Amino acid sequence: MTQELIDLKTSIIEGRYADALAIVDELEGMSKQAILRNIDSFLVRLFIHLIKNQVEQRLTNSWAASIASSILEIKKLNLKDNKTSYYIKLDQWQPRLEEALEAAIAPASLEVFN
Repeated sequence: MTQELIDLKTSIIEGRYADALAIVDELEGMSKQAILRNIDSFLVRLFIHLIKNQVEQRLTNSWAASIASSILEIKKLNLKDNKTSYYIKLDQWQPRLEEALEAAIAPASLEVFN
């Protein structure tokens, strides 16, 4: 990202505003991807604890805390800075949830059966 900021500054100083706007778009895209990766990570963590809860038919305090904090973090991360729109829209959740569930099965199995 440092190189992008240098390029942005240079573009502005040299009056190449179209280039500067393209760099800003690229930086916004990088930021969005980082946020989506974080959301995916919390989804996997959430599913791991939900799977363990289902399989073991019990809920420890640490699992409950992890489930609650994962949900809060997902909600916070998904809300854009303008507080009126979201990175992941309602109709975009299903494939993301399916991928997270698939990614959570192996680690949850290891924890349950070890």
